[in-house]
Amino acid sequence: MTGRIFQLNVSAGGVPKLAVREGTVNELGLVGDVQRVPVIHGGPERALCLFSLERILQLQAEGHPIFPGAVGENVTVSGVDWRQVVPGVQLRLGEEVLLEITSYTTPCNTIPAYFADGEFMRIEQKLHPGWSRVYARVVHGGKLKVGQVVKLTNASSGQYELAADLR
Repeated sequence: MTGRIFQLNVSAGGVPKLAVREGTVNELGLVGDVQRVPVIHGGPERALCLFSLERILQLQAEGHPIFPGAVGENVTVSGVDWRQVVPGVQLRLGEEVLLEITSYTTPCNTIPAYFADGEFMRIEQKLHPGWSRVYARVVHGGKLKVGQVVKLTNASSGQYELAADLR
């Protein structure tokens, strides 16, 4: 399954995160992005937050005023089967970056404005499986640009495999 980076998002803390055309990813995430509460957000196991453009568009169709970056994701991807983006799966972003999905995110109480009637639990994995954002750790950092390819490297096998050129 191959998709694209639709948008990269950063902020000085909080939401919404704003779009940038390119960025550098290291073991702690997208350089220039800051989390207000690093105990909850950030760190090596939650270095990046990702979300699906298709899910955002479906939420908009339901009447939610959400948009890319609104709910704090660093990378908005398109063309990826979001049902396959689960903990343990690895994603290759562009030519350099390799991520491993570590967990589903818990919706934060800072995002109700982006949901009709403040129903931000609409993206809670336990209540609505397959609609959550995900956290990822960085296996291999590097440069990212909007439009680069996103590829699930081990979605069907369930095994942790590194691309040969990243070993």
